[in-house]
Amino acid sequence: MSAVVQLQKTDTQLEAVRQQIRVVQQAEGLSQNQIAREAGVHKSTFSKFMNAYSFADVDAIANALERWLENRKQRRELPTAPSFIATPTANRILDALTYAQLATDMAVIFGGAGVGKTQTLQHYSETEKNAWVVDCTPTTATVGGCLRAIAYALGLRTVAGRADLLEIQIRDQMRNTGGLLILDEAQFLNTRALETVRRLTEMAGVGLALVGNDQVYAQLTGGSRVAEFAQLFSRIGKRVKLTVPSQADVESLASAWGVGAKETHLLKEIAAKPGALRGVTKALRLASMFAKGADDRLSTDYIKAAWTELGAM
Repeated sequence: MSAVVQLQKTDTQLEAVRQQIRVVQQAEGLSQNQIAREAGVHKSTFSKFMNAYSFADVDAIANALERWLENRKQRRELPTAPSFIATPTANRILDALTYAQLATDMAVIFGGAGVGKTQTLQHYSETEKNAWVVDCTPTTATVGGCLRAIAYALGLRTVAGRADLLEIQIRDQMRNTGGLLILDEAQFLNTRALETVRRLTEMAGVGLALVGNDQVYAQLTGGSRVAEFAQLFSRIGKRVKLTVPSQADVESLASAWGVGAKETHLLKEIAAKPGALRGVTKALRLASMFAKGADDRLSTDYIKAAWTELGAM
């Protein structure tokens, strides 16, 4: 058997790697720590490499950084979904959020899995001042967990340990901002957490939007806990129930991707299945990759192949 001999890189080759990294770093505004973390290289070792210090495993580090450069190049070449598409459903969500913020009121947006709620909330927070999105999970179900998640969304990194002191910090941070607190996946929050948030936003003078699945609204209106939610329910100013994507939603999405009538008709069939618009977006992205690999236009054949690949046909 013959051993594989790996030649050491010359100083010129090492400098070429450094120069490629500098170009990417400057173009994309990356920090050295971020590059080192993504490449799986210790930050001090990365600093030595970039400063042309000599050390034992410089070739291994250079190889790791070359792989990082190549992977980053491949990711840039992947088709990307439009960041936000103003579908009719998205506009209904935006209208409710705008109302809650301007009127300092509460909106409940519920139902409609896969219709673009989360992307719409993110778009709103990025385009409107003082709109904070909190992603609720089972770990934020309690008062303490919920308040810590809100504090983080507000940019508070040094927070009080006690819930009452943390509540004061959050209230002072939000007061006089005319803001909107948006709780996504709010069905995870328990009764006390929801009531705490309601009272907190009232005292701070900001709007509140509870967003999630059908359980968000159902737990405010029915079952054995109606009395517990009476205060919360009485303060709901706007309710938006979402169901399945409309044909206009699919047409907006298809237009953003630049596909034709035949492709749009197929996408409407996909949108009617579990996954809704989320499934459509996944199929379009994979289909775009297939089409690009074949140096061809995006067509129904590629969309069908993508949908099958995703295990949905």
